[in-house]
Amino acid sequence: MDEKGLGPIDRRTVLKAAGTAGLLLAGGAGGAFAAEPRKRYAVVGVGSRSRMYTGAITGKFRDRNEVVAVCDRNAGRAALAVKKIAATGASAPKAYGPDDFERMVRETKPQFVIVTTTDASHDDFIVRALDAGCDVITEKPMTTTAEKAQRILDAVKRSGRHIRVTFNYRYSPPRTQVKDILMSGEIGDVLSVDFTWLLNTKHGADYFRRWHSNKANSGGLMVHKATHHFDLVNWWLGAQPEVVHAFGSRQFYTPVMAKRLGLEGAHERCLTCTEKAKCTFYFDLAADQGLKELYLDNEKHDGYFRDQCVWRPEINIEDTMNVMVRYDNGVQLKYALSAYDAWEGYHIAFNGTKGRLEHRIVESAGVAGANETQSRSDNVQIRVIPMRGAARDIEPWTGVGGHGGGDDVMLTEIFGDAPADKYKRVSDERAGTYSCLVGIAANRCFVNGTSVRIADMVTGLTPPDRAPMPDRNGPVPMPIRTGKA
Repeated sequence: MDEKGLGPIDRRTVLKAAGTAGLLLAGGAGGAFAAEPRKRYAVVGVGSRSRMYTGAITGKFRDRNEVVAVCDRNAGRAALAVKKIAATGASAPKAYGPDDFERMVRETKPQFVIVTTTDASHDDFIVRALDAGCDVITEKPMTTTAEKAQRILDAVKRSGRHIRVTFNYRYSPPRTQVKDILMSGEIGDVLSVDFTWLLNTKHGADYFRRWHSNKANSGGLMVHKATHHFDLVNWWLGAQPEVVHAFGSRQFYTPVMAKRLGLEGAHERCLTCTEKAKCTFYFDLAADQGLKELYLDNEKHDGYFRDQCVWRPEINIEDTMNVMVRYDNGVQLKYALSAYDAWEGYHIAFNGTKGRLEHRIVESAGVAGANETQSRSDNVQIRVIPMRGAARDIEPWTGVGGHGGGDDVMLTEIFGDAPADKYKRVSDERAGTYSCLVGIAANRCFVNGTSVRIADMVTGLTPPDRAPMPDRNGPVPMPIRTGKA
């Protein structure tokens, strides 16, 4: 029986129990099995986002994976990551600084490098890892500028290695269900998409407290946040974006708004704010033990404040954005993102030749209801409205865990055993590039007021692998345009 008394011990369990020995004598003298070597990972950037990966490697998937090194510019956070990993019973990884990246790879020999640093530094570590012979797993967005995207594409071609961009939204059961419905052809050929994403004043405001509030670090919400959403549309449609036009501005998180709310103005941070008692956007960093130990306790190493004032005048990212995208199959997308709403979630509609598919998720009903999750079926809606006939509501697929159950499905695919995926949810450097280029193009539109062609931004980009979609019934007329896009 196994340790829970649930059944006989299988070979994998026995090999896991053998652990560091690397060899198990089974079935008496003379029987021997070589333990399957664990896959070796180095994690670069050990802030809060990295814990999804290290938790999976040292937890559910520890029998075949191990963290051999961590790397961070903040020595305190690196030491904390080592301590947390060792506390799980796993071998303690070695800690390195960014300048010692190549030495880390030589000494610890990881097969994979997981990149969870600030967005603008992704390209540096991705390229260094590829050139060192490692494959890469990177958080979205893959990068923040077209120049950096080109650098990554060139490194992939040069090294022969590859990248996985962890778009966990693809794996969320109801979002996979939307893909399934579109693949079925029930609403025919999709012609247009209406997509609105709302961030409330708990989650949305947090982007204006952190390093994300400097566009040089994050690419703004068009890249850091909306990359997720553009990737979903690219994947849902099985198409590539061609032309982008957009408008964006900062309208809410401003010193003027602070005064309208009865505050004197902006301050450096919440911790030392003299108006914390009357500011409804006050954030108590010390009250969250996880954030306290990651950031507040380690400020002495790099001077980074995790609780900066959301009203600071130097913030240069937008909070109100509207984007139009034309795809290579003729589909037109209307997308809107705002970061100061009364509830959080999204609604999307696909308009097709045979009907309309509507999908809505309420991730949080409001700041007071921030613990309401999308795993509750009443917060997830899917409806098909045929061109002729009655509409029907469809029972959503459900899951448990982060991102509506998507995290566990994705992590199983990365670190464990997963069946063949007819939806082709794996995202590589090609899908990663297409998704971030839409947001990068939108940022250019904000400044120049002109449309941007994706093909003009990078070279050598080819379409990613896509799940088969219904054949379109004849060509869709495409507008002929001259001059600027």
